This record gives sequence, structure tokens and C-alpha cells, in this order.
Amino acid sequence: MDITIQPKRTDGLYETPLLHQTSFWSTVKHEQGIPTLAFDLKIRSHDIGSPSKAAYLLDDMLVLQQYVSRDTSIAYIPYGPSVRPDDEHIGEFLEELSESLRTHVPSSCMLLRYDLPWESPWARDPDLQGPPEPDLQELRLNWGTSERNLHKAATDQLPADTMMLDLSGSHEDILARMKAKTRYNIGLAKRRAVVTRCGTHEDMDIFYELYRQTCRRNGIRLHHRAFFEAMFAPSHQRIDTSTDFDLLVAEYGNEPLAAIFVVYSSNRATYLFGASSSEHRNLMGTYALQWEAIKRAKSRGCTEYDLFGTPPNDDRSHPMHGLYRFKNGFGGHELHRMGCWDYPLDLRAYQGFVSQELIVAGYHLD
Repeated sequence: MDITIQPKRTDGLYETPLLHQTSFWSTVKHEQGIPTLAFDLKIRSHDIGSPSKAAYLLDDMLVLQQYVSRDTSIAYIPYGPSVRPDDEHIGEFLEELSESLRTHVPSSCMLLRYDLPWESPWARDPDLQGPPEPDLQELRLNWGTSERNLHKAATDQLPADTMMLDLSGSHEDILARMKAKTRYNIGLAKRRAVVTRCGTHEDMDIFYELYRQTCRRNGIRLHHRAFFEAMFAPSHQRIDTSTDFDLLVAEYGNEPLAAIFVVYSSNRATYLFGASSSEHRNLMGTYALQWEAIKRAKSRGCTEYDLFGTPPNDDRSHPMHGLYRFKNGFGGHELHRMGCWDYPLDLRAYQGFVSQELIVAGYHLD
């Protein structure tokens, strides 16, 4: 397999609907103290089973350097790369890409972690209720590789399961695709005089207080305010003009009900962060906000809206089943990505890292 890797500037990353592979996201992570790298990729179409008539495919990739100790790091590729081999060539492609990257990452790097954006090959099998056990997934992905070095990560850093809304048609068409209860709750918020507005950096106090309440209510780990403040740095620099965001706030009178960050990148809007009050939940502020975000996304020319993270299925016993029902009500289709896959560069250090990682489960806001 022939893959050519060339380092590039992170402000030269291609326009893409994958928010976490943009120059905008590189700037956000830089503000959070995480160094980033970027690479151009050139892949022979035939090698990955691509139907493209072009002899080569061109892509690029953002890599985050995450330090897990003073002298040990991992190279994390959030929702990348975007170019997708056919199912039979995934393992070979990731192996060749990893070996090509080996000489471009710091010597402290013990592993490459791909948070793959591609639909899981197991999601297309109607007889399966989710992916098979990790060892069976690894057996399939390592088939045809030389080193048998691909491992399913213990946790997924970004959500592997989500719902995507089709924004085609009129507002009435989009509403018609929603479930009746969701349409009702959107109308109820309007009848109860819930108002939505586009916030500014000055509204971070509102967002963070709502976020604090949300974490307390749901037992979620609280991130430092600086984690979210980093979103505003790119808006001042405007290096990446293809990506932008809104902080939307829903209020009843002068009382904040909910707030969300929505990012617009190429033809996709992504509901990235959200928070809501523990009071007045009967006013349906969260429904009003999502509807406002959908309308704003459509007005910007987006054709799809990523609700960014759900439980894998409609399992009533799942602790976040309520989130599934809320997002499912907006009428999208489920997308089940492949999640995180590791390619160790230092096997001994990797084994120790995995042992520690198994202690902590759940999504990370990366």
C-alpha cells in the first residue's frame, strides 16, 4: 500500500464537515494547552478499494499531542482521517498510515489513537445488536496486516454513536420529520414565552452556571471554565473562515433555561456542548434551543445537523436513555461510528496505559 505523508501548517487544513479536523479545532486545542500537528495524505485509490477514477486520493489530518505523563504522550486523531477504505482494506490502511506517521510524531509518543469517523461495518448487519466483542473486532481489522498491531481502545473519547438530521426542505418539512411529541414541545416553549437569542462571550457566566447544574444533576465530571473559553479564541483570529459557532441561550423572562454551543463547518452543524437549568424544565427550553439551532444551521447553508452523541440504541435500561429519546425525537437517522482504535508504538508503555485507562470509562469532551 502506497501512502505519502507530508507535514503541513495547521492553518492550512482543508475545509471539512468534520469539526474536529479543522483549523478552528486546532486553535481551540492550542488554547487548551494541547499541541497539534497536521499532515497531507496521498493515497493510491486502488490500494484502498476506492471507486474513484482518480489514481490518487488527497486528504489531510489533524493530530493532537496529548501528554499522559511528564515524558509520555499519545497522538490522538479526532474523527480522522476522513478518507475511508473499503471494509477489506481498513486494517492495512491504518497500519500503513501508522508506520508512515511513526517518524513524524515525538519520541515521547507511545501510541497513535484513531477516533474513526467512518460508519462501523457491523452497523450495516441487521442481525447484530451492536458491534461484536473487541477481540472479534480486532481479529477482523488485523486480517491482512503485517504486525497485527491494531487494538480496540478501552474507551471512545468522542461519541461513536450519534443522530444526524437532514436539513433539506422547508422548516415545515423538517418539523414534519420529527416525532409528534417533539413538535409539541417546540410549540409549547413558544406558547410559554420562552425566548432564544445568540449570546456573546459575556454570556459565559450563564453557560457555565447552567453547565455546573447539569454536571451536578447527571453526575458528569466538571470541566474547568477555560475548557469552554477556548472556543472564543478562533472567533477573534478568524484563521479558519469555513468554521464558525454560536452560543445560543434560551430564557424565560430574565431567567436562563438552557445554553448550547453549535459549530458550523462546511455543510454540517454540530451540537457540541449543552447545559440546562434544574429549574423550570417544564418550559421546554432545550427544545426551543435545538429548533433555533436547526433554523440557524439551515440559514447558513448546512445540509445536516449532528446531534453529537447518544446511547447506541433504544435500551430503556441505559442510564442515558432519556438523552436517546430527546435526540431521537428530532427525526434524524442513527450513525454508528467505529470508535477509537489504537496502534501502539511502545507496547510496554501502552499496556501500562491501558491498565490505568480501564479504571475510567465514559466520553471525554475532546
